[in-house]
Amino acid sequence: MIILKSAQEIEKMRVAGQVTARALAGVAAAIRPGVTTAELDRIAEEAIRKEGGVPAFKGYRGFPGSVCLSVNDVVVHGIPGDQVLHEGDILSVDIGAVVDGYYGDMARTYPVGQISDEAQHLLTVTWEALQRGIAAARPGGRLGDISAAVQRYVESHGYSVVREFVGHGIGRKMHEDPPVPNYGVAGRGPRLQPGMALAIEPMVNIGRPDVRILPDGWTTVTADHSLSAHFENTIVITETGVEILTRA
Repeated sequence: MIILKSAQEIEKMRVAGQVTARALAGVAAAIRPGVTTAELDRIAEEAIRKEGGVPAFKGYRGFPGSVCLSVNDVVVHGIPGDQVLHEGDILSVDIGAVVDGYYGDMARTYPVGQISDEAQHLLTVTWEALQRGIAAARPGGRLGDISAAVQRYVESHGYSVVREFVGHGIGRKMHEDPPVPNYGVAGRGPRLQPGMALAIEPMVNIGRPDVRILPDGWTTVTADHSLSAHFENTIVITETGVEILTRA
């Protein structure tokens, strides 16, 4: 069941989104060669709790970290630990906060120092795919409009979208209906209505779309070990368009 949010609920989600965005900014400022993913996780948790929030991912289905930190060929759900970042890596940071019972959820992929042209192009395309998906989210449209916009843009650059993991509705739970795939057909799926809150999150691989989950049960890598990038924003459909809630 798709839950439409009231104006009061949207305001609570706006606050949660802002806390999430500010915490992500703190993590981003600390990304550099030599830092460990555990250090970045600590920065994220402290920032969220300082503003009265709770890290959305910590303990979620047993996940041990406060944020997902995914390096290079790790698509999503990288577990923070003693991994050291190196010059030329790319790091996907997926972060969420719960404030007053409502969720914010967002992701960005960052360069670590100087990165290759190939890696930078992947980041640029994935970011733009997110913008295309958000631009396609309009009241009266269909969910498939978002999915098709992302897929069309990504594949026009020769990249692939991950299919095992998708975006989602969001609100009092981190994952609500409807699922928001990064592939699909325009004009299909549920009607987009004011009050629908969605987490749109393209996960894009340079190589094939296939992924595999490592024995830890969380870390998901590209099957061909190609680089992967991940960008995400929480949005809400309004009467006239869309509002991005994960903005500081």
